[in-house]
Amino acid sequence: MEGLLFNLLLSIDATFRVATPLVLCAMAGLFAERSGVIDIGLEGKMLAAAFAAASMAAVTGSAWLALGAGMVVSVALALLHGFACITHRGNQVVSGVAINILVSGLTVVLGIAWFARGGQTPSVSNEARFTPITWPGAETLAGVPILGPIYSELLSGHNLLVYVAFLIVPLTWWVVYRTRFGLRLRAVGENPNAVDTAGISVSGLRYAAMLCCGALCGIAGTYLSIAQNAAFVRDMTAGQGYIALAAMIFGKWRPVPAMLACLMFGFLDAVAIRLQGVEVPVIGPIPVQLIQALPYVLTVVLLAGFIGRAIAPKASGIPYVKER
Repeated sequence: MEGLLFNLLLSIDATFRVATPLVLCAMAGLFAERSGVIDIGLEGKMLAAAFAAASMAAVTGSAWLALGAGMVVSVALALLHGFACITHRGNQVVSGVAINILVSGLTVVLGIAWFARGGQTPSVSNEARFTPITWPGAETLAGVPILGPIYSELLSGHNLLVYVAFLIVPLTWWVVYRTRFGLRLRAVGENPNAVDTAGISVSGLRYAAMLCCGALCGIAGTYLSIAQNAAFVRDMTAGQGYIALAAMIFGKWRPVPAMLACLMFGFLDAVAIRLQGVEVPVIGPIPVQLIQALPYVLTVVLLAGFIGRAIAPKASGIPYVKER
């Protein structure tokens, strides 16, 4: 029984680590779409931030400078998306896809040009990474039944960005539902004409939302390259931006349900890793390829089967044209 409980705690512990970039990206997409801007480019912004953070960490040896570089690059891409879609009223889906394609190729080209490692960055030292934080008394309490493993394994031992990601969720809820900015943000996503009539800049609100989106994607990308890993690897986001977008829709554009959807995917991924090499009667060892695809397949099945009717903000994806 204790072994089963310990394995469950380890799976939940891994869930938090896997779900961290998803949670950050889902909150980023929530800010964008609540303002009426569809952002397919979450994947590209996260990938660009991962490359920028790993490059800065490799050159300077500073995790904080790396975080700043990741956020700056991601915000720049978010503003580029805003310039195309808000200022010039371009197609939001096409713009987002273009950013994803651009970043996917550009990170490899720059990686080869700067580091000559086939598109990868050099490995960074622990001093240039966000390393796990051990809470006070974690080692002492580790032997205490039930509560000890929960404190020492589940709550302690994560890096700073994991804690930041899960603190961002209640902060996002508070901003969106309890502040004047959040009220205006939701209004501009539903009825931009009413917001404009009240004398509030529709473009200004949407650009502010894109700034929030870019900053959160920057933290997510930094986490991937210098917290969860120790270097940038080509296309290391592996579709997580799209999964975060799906989780946001699953959560019906609300922070807490979106976080729970991210945790669901993280748990599936953590369990799938533990299933590698397991013998199944008749079939034999489960193929690694099936294990790797399992979280994505199950996520699609669960989203398709349990999401129900999800209604996006009414102005989402529609360029705003000021009425004369």
